[in-house]
Amino acid sequence: MKRSWVNSPYSFSLGMFAMMVPSQAFSSFYIFFYVDQLGLGIGLASLARTVFLIWDAVNNPLMGYWSDRTKTRFGRRRPWVFGAIPLFMLTFVLVFSPPEGLGQNGLFTWFLITLILYEAVATVLWVNYGALFPELFRGDRLRAKASAVQQGYQVVALLIGTAVTPILYDAMGFSNMAILYAVLFGAFMFICMMSVRELEAYREADPLPLGAAFRETLLNKKFWVFNISNSFVQTVNGLISSTIPFYAKYVLKIPDDQVSLLLASVFVSVIPLVFVWYRIIRSMDGVKAWRLSLAIYGLSVIPLWFGFNLVSGILAGIGVGFGLAGFLVTPAVVSGSIIDEDALRTGLRREGIYTSVSGFITRSSGLISAVAFWVVGIIFGYESGDNPGSDPESTFRYLMSVVPLCLLVVSFLVSFLTKIEFSKPIGGVHEHGAKIDHQL
Repeated sequence: MKRSWVNSPYSFSLGMFAMMVPSQAFSSFYIFFYVDQLGLGIGLASLARTVFLIWDAVNNPLMGYWSDRTKTRFGRRRPWVFGAIPLFMLTFVLVFSPPEGLGQNGLFTWFLITLILYEAVATVLWVNYGALFPELFRGDRLRAKASAVQQGYQVVALLIGTAVTPILYDAMGFSNMAILYAVLFGAFMFICMMSVRELEAYREADPLPLGAAFRETLLNKKFWVFNISNSFVQTVNGLISSTIPFYAKYVLKIPDDQVSLLLASVFVSVIPLVFVWYRIIRSMDGVKAWRLSLAIYGLSVIPLWFGFNLVSGILAGIGVGFGLAGFLVTPAVVSGSIIDEDALRTGLRREGIYTSVSGFITRSSGLISAVAFWVVGIIFGYESGDNPGSDPESTFRYLMSVVPLCLLVVSFLVSFLTKIEFSKPIGGVHEHGAKIDHQL
């Protein structure tokens, strides 16, 4: 394998592309599939989603701790990812392949079990892949570059996972769409992991005991404020993704074949805007750039309230794209610095525990999204596609604009609860061509 390809931002980012295509298709359409297409009641769907999110939040920290303690000649993270690839493919397909003829209870049971299995495997992937980023890319400039490349790949994946997915499930059904995405994931994730070489020095140090590892992490005030603030933004990301199909149907009132145009308007605009934000990060402090992205994201969701047809929806979507692009790029720089500072204090690289606890904080906030979906649906009478109530338009206008705006205001305010700054350069300047262990 060429030296320039090993630990390159471009090869590493293939993993983001691989995971985000099925993950975005899942987050955007799994509720729509079960509620609007299969007729599962919104109450049962919200209950299953709540259990799913609780399980997601609980298992993240344990996965991070186990990952940090793993010692093999192939690295700490790679063996976990290679083992999870086939299981992720299987569970993703199962989510979108319920047996025919199930009643409400049977459909709910299938939905809940497949969600739990899918999430468990997804946790293994996301924790270990995420933990590799601050280890492989050191220093703000390299991290900003790697993050911009990674998010560029992610945006392409988001475009496929949202805009292309309706075309595919209309043509071949949800189950076959899931099979296609699972194969695509497996191929690109394998290529990514074959290009990664973990730094041998990091796997030799003895990890902290369980209690000490969590205590050191949880006492880090910068880490808490940063991730609690981000948790509200991640809630917005999930809420908007899962609401877009409903917004297109009930607010913009556009036919199914135009939904892809709406989705494309958001994610195509993000691709060049990601690199605009890369330039912004290079010209200002990373923490300030992160806070700026929160403020702009909040302003960008306001025009969604005024959407009434395809054109207005596209224009509003482009605005959201600029806010979203900022949040996709800026957090990686801040989180990497937090982890580096911890490494200076403890003498250990603990990307796994930080990534997983971060996932616990941000993903547990998804409960807010589930509750908001349920409460707003109750207020305006929306139950399911079979019984949308008398005012489904208001249901999804509020869920696309008002609720996200409130959450983003809270996120911005929380970001100022503590002083987040890093007084000296930390983390070194490891480049992807540095000498590393070249074993598979």
